[in-house]
Amino acid sequence: MFGQDRNQLRQLFFTAWQKHQTGAPTEPLEAQLVRIIVQHPEYHTLLEDEQTNLERDYTPELGETNPFLHMAMHLALQEQIATRRPIGITELYTELVKEISDPHEVEHRMMDCLAEMIWQSQRHGALPDEAAYLQCLRQQTKRP
Repeated sequence: MFGQDRNQLRQLFFTAWQKHQTGAPTEPLEAQLVRIIVQHPEYHTLLEDEQTNLERDYTPELGETNPFLHMAMHLALQEQIATRRPIGITELYTELVKEISDPHEVEHRMMDCLAEMIWQSQRHGALPDEAAYLQCLRQQTKRP
């Protein structure tokens, strides 16, 4: 969506949240981001301090989770489900929602598979392996 400019992507989250808080109209993407942010109250304070957090680094070595990456992964999953890419993801999502009854929790479970696919792709310098991704998602369901 924005290439390698992390601050540009982060700025979208700050802007969407600010508009939500002031009651200003939002663009469709901003409204989607607001829905994701609302589901993550632990990030609200962070998004209210753009000056401190826009360029902040999050290091897993210190046990930190990158909130922008987390929310962006929600956005990516929602886009995959809406566009039905890769083929079969929407059906797997629907099946998981039936089993778990919490769409937000389903996205968190799916996120592990998405992160693994991205990591493997980067590690091997290859295109993302959609078949392995879908297999990982299938393993999240209760069906054999």
